[in-house]
Amino acid sequence: MRVALKLLRGIWHVLVGWFTIYFRFPQLNPLQREARVQAWATQLLRIWEIELEVRGQPVLAGPALLVCNHISWLDILVIHATRHCRFVSKSELREWPLIGTLATGAGTLYIERENRKDALRMVKEMAQALKDGDVLAVFPEGTTGDGIDLLPFHANLIQSAIAADAPIQPLALQFMDAKTHQISMAAKFIGDDTLVQSIWSTLNARDLKAVVNFGELQTANGRDRRVWAQDLREDIHGLKQACQFVQRLV
Repeated sequence: MRVALKLLRGIWHVLVGWFTIYFRFPQLNPLQREARVQAWATQLLRIWEIELEVRGQPVLAGPALLVCNHISWLDILVIHATRHCRFVSKSELREWPLIGTLATGAGTLYIERENRKDALRMVKEMAQALKDGDVLAVFPEGTTGDGIDLLPFHANLIQSAIAADAPIQPLALQFMDAKTHQISMAAKFIGDDTLVQSIWSTLNARDLKAVVNFGELQTANGRDRRVWAQDLREDIHGLKQACQFVQRLV
């Protein structure tokens, strides 16, 4: 009953978000829309009883590219609750009922991942958005991992920050049990996991906490995209380790 109630309240909240995008967003300026998206994400985490802990300082204003590890469908919601940004996501998401509308309303940029030519288009579109002062976000692993180890980073989209001469902020995301301070696998979305299974597992979890650890802004300093991507992977690994160490001290 507890899980079913959280699910129903979450569905209602999604419908409210859909209504807001269609009927309220046309009357709002960009800053007001960004504030609404962040408030909506924060409220959904509360409805689903997911605690949020933010370490470090999210970038205050663009241009900036956020680079993060990827664990779950929940990652985007968690990061939006820390600050608004425009995510780069697979093009199929745009066609998903309700979710596609929410993603588009939040300013998502869509890429056809299997199309190399589309990757070039996306780099140019991202570079222009950065030059316009936007805050963008990417998951360079390209897919979700188990939250313990990091997958190799793809460097293509890092080129956008180089082309726009924009800084990158690395951040690490970890889901943990708020009581035991151990890594939680409740929100995982890997392998044969379906979205429905992952959502149900997430809602069943008690004391689930999302920890987001923001690193320092950094510039390319002459690095090409491959070297920078590898350095960012090491930085995010360090931020993840710091998250786990601090939680064990609590």
